[in-house]
Amino acid sequence: MYTVIAFIIIFGALVFFHELGHFVLAKRAGILCREFAIGMGPKVLSLKRGETVYTIRLLPIGGYVRMAGEDPEMVEIKAGHRIGIILNNNEEVTKIIINNKDKYPDTRIINVEEADLEHQLFIKGYVEDDLEDKLYQFPIKKDAVIVENGTETLIAPYDRQFASKTLLQRTLAIFAGPAMNFVLAFVLFVILALLQGMPTDEAKLGELTEDGAAMSAGLQEGDKVISIDGQSVSSWDEVVTIIQKSPGENLDFLIERNGEELTVDVTPKETEVKGKTIGLVGVYSPMEKSPLKSLQFGVKRTYTWTKTIIGAVGKLVTGQFSIDALGGPVAIYQSTDTVAQSGVYSLVNWAAVLSINLGIMNLLPLPALDGGRLLFFAIEAVRGKPIDRQKEGMVHFIGFALLMLLMIVVTWNDIQRFFIK
Repeated sequence: MYTVIAFIIIFGALVFFHELGHFVLAKRAGILCREFAIGMGPKVLSLKRGETVYTIRLLPIGGYVRMAGEDPEMVEIKAGHRIGIILNNNEEVTKIIINNKDKYPDTRIINVEEADLEHQLFIKGYVEDDLEDKLYQFPIKKDAVIVENGTETLIAPYDRQFASKTLLQRTLAIFAGPAMNFVLAFVLFVILALLQGMPTDEAKLGELTEDGAAMSAGLQEGDKVISIDGQSVSSWDEVVTIIQKSPGENLDFLIERNGEELTVDVTPKETEVKGKTIGLVGVYSPMEKSPLKSLQFGVKRTYTWTKTIIGAVGKLVTGQFSIDALGGPVAIYQSTDTVAQSGVYSLVNWAAVLSINLGIMNLLPLPALDGGRLLFFAIEAVRGKPIDRQKEGMVHFIGFALLMLLMIVVTWNDIQRFFIK
């Protein structure tokens, strides 16, 4: 149960902050955001606040912000349609009733001649039961709603649609999602450094394991190592190197504790690691806590992991890794289970690494991913005009289908790896 909760929290946080990046920059650009979703598939929970419906969906394979203009907007009102309208005191349309008109007593029934819900915002038509048989034109409020089957949906004037915004605004709205994943990773690393501390290169002993040779010999956390077997040491790396090269050998540690020098005999345990025998004494690296250095630590760890993951992606592209090396939701769950056994700090570190991974994967220039969208924006910047929206939409649709196919293959690999022996 602990692993399930940890997985849900980590997955939810990564997707939430990713989509929050899209959401905030889209709202700042004036784009109408219809839905903020965590997960895919059927709705599990939904809550409407203001213009946006916030949903949690069943399948933990991502999320999205549905922006006006990205999908077919709503029911198209054409000449010959019979609709109902509700007006305010200024004779402006506030509601457009598509069906079940009898449930709205203040509705005027209109036989539509012409309507524009995006640019000029008007409905022109004949009012039923009007003795003059006059053609009326009603202005539509920018925040009017269309009501169909009892559900209200805001209209989206063109200036509130994604496509109406400048290239820079659209680019920022899309790029902000992956960017937030890197920001989240940085924040998590900083929190980790503030709570747990950061590794230092001092020749001091960090936390000791209870079953380690160091504790058995009488060494203590905080002891400063001056020399080992007469060999002076000035850094933690030098301490580790000598210990690992001396499995089963008695070592004389000259240490400083509370201003006094002591000599302690320690015999590193022989341990098999990747087919090689090394010595271990059961001591973690020394840690320090510093608000300023924690910021530097956050930047450094984010950069290091970004570089590492990009390198791994490069090897996958060049064929040095096979598709069998990829892991999906099942593999992430299994890894989360393993990491969870090491404690909360390990989970925080794992979440930060996953966040960087999510950011990098979304920036790949592949259709249906944020990177694919950004690639189309780059092409638009070069040619001076956008690519036909239908053609771009078809590319993203095919890309999404292939992405889902890849997800199925990867998940099947996970199932075979972890459950089919």
